[in-house]
Amino acid sequence: MSSGPFKAPEDIFINDNDSIYIVDSGSNRVVLLDKDHQLIRVIGDEEGPGQLNGPKGVFVKDDGTVYVADTQNRRIAIFDHDGTFVQEIASLSSPLLGSNFLFSPAKLVVDKRDYMIVANDGTSSGLLQIDPSGNFKGYFGANMVEFSWSRFFIRLFATDEQKAQLASVRPQEFSNLHQDTEGFIWTTTLGVEYNQIKRLSAVGVDTYNPDWTQEHNRKKFGDTFSVGSFDAASFVDISVDDKGVVTGLDLSTGKAFQYDKVRSLLFVFGGIGDQNGLFKTPVAIDQTSDGSIYIVDKTRNRIDRFRTTPFGDLVHEASALFVDGRYQEAKEPWGRVLELNSNYDLAYSGIGKALEKEERWKEAMEYHKLSRVQYNYSQALKEYRKEWLRENFQYVFFGIIGLFVVFKFGGPFIRRLWNRSSVAKRSSVSEHVTHKGGSME
Repeated sequence: MSSGPFKAPEDIFINDNDSIYIVDSGSNRVVLLDKDHQLIRVIGDEEGPGQLNGPKGVFVKDDGTVYVADTQNRRIAIFDHDGTFVQEIASLSSPLLGSNFLFSPAKLVVDKRDYMIVANDGTSSGLLQIDPSGNFKGYFGANMVEFSWSRFFIRLFATDEQKAQLASVRPQEFSNLHQDTEGFIWTTTLGVEYNQIKRLSAVGVDTYNPDWTQEHNRKKFGDTFSVGSFDAASFVDISVDDKGVVTGLDLSTGKAFQYDKVRSLLFVFGGIGDQNGLFKTPVAIDQTSDGSIYIVDKTRNRIDRFRTTPFGDLVHEASALFVDGRYQEAKEPWGRVLELNSNYDLAYSGIGKALEKEERWKEAMEYHKLSRVQYNYSQALKEYRKEWLRENFQYVFFGIIGLFVVFKFGGPFIRRLWNRSSVAKRSSVSEHVTHKGGSME
């Protein structure tokens, strides 16, 4: 790169033309590359009002306007499509912010209203909403404090001082955010065990984890098992393609986890290490229009690019049909997935759903068993029982009638036979005893 190597890069943004904006935090600049990775320009490195200081985030509108979370300058710096400094949002004022509020923007997106949605360092009340004039308009999509049995029992017996400390427990702050093609805001959160990835509606409600207060609806994203001690995933960034495929970046394991629209795990790649494809400190992720994924490694001062394999394309094809409810159309590509990898559990589930549509319940049960999804297996079993009863109803019905007749009308006859048999046995025993007694005389 002719502008020099990266130094502690923090963020990446790829626009619809596949131009790449890289926040090179250690060098106090934003580097713009074309789709062939050739340098176009550097933004914010010149002295003057637009000079950046420790920036952490960037967002670019369709018209090329660049918004930079200029963190150490405690502002949002705005540049036009040519990289010329235009405006700054340097302070916010509102009673809602409190007297101790410190504006320290870290990540941001800009919605269709030109409102800036900002993840602010040290703010746990939610994302900041800022209008185009720089006015604070309220919080958006705050995380909730999850219920804790330990806090519940402590509160029962706690002193007033301990209760005051419990009352100060605050929700976790967002680590990053992303805006998809439909305008929905996706967020990642550190320090929570469940539902670390969220999709927020226009009113800030999580629509990716519906009814999250119910335990069976909670989703533990990231690694769900490990050898030795287990730590919850630490998602630091997220990317969502135009088909709704979600790729979250986990700082603790160095892995990227890819999910479909209904939270089913599709792929895992990456990890901690020095080899190509592994990371030291992965901090940011985005992707181009052809599905290539770029991951920023802050410690190694580099950006790695990943391309989807033919197997990955096949899984994405089948998954897209599956999540749209077109199970029978997805059956054929799921079958090809299993030909390439017989251990791909989601394919068994997909074929099982297709067999359900064909009302082949017994076969569906077999595939759901292989997929290890107990709920789907139970539903297929329930339908299989109904089908068996319908097909064998006459036999079951006449069998029950037959048993009723036997017990109702055959009872006296059976008792008479039993009584006769008992009398005959007693007579036989009596004669035998008499006979033996006569011989003794």
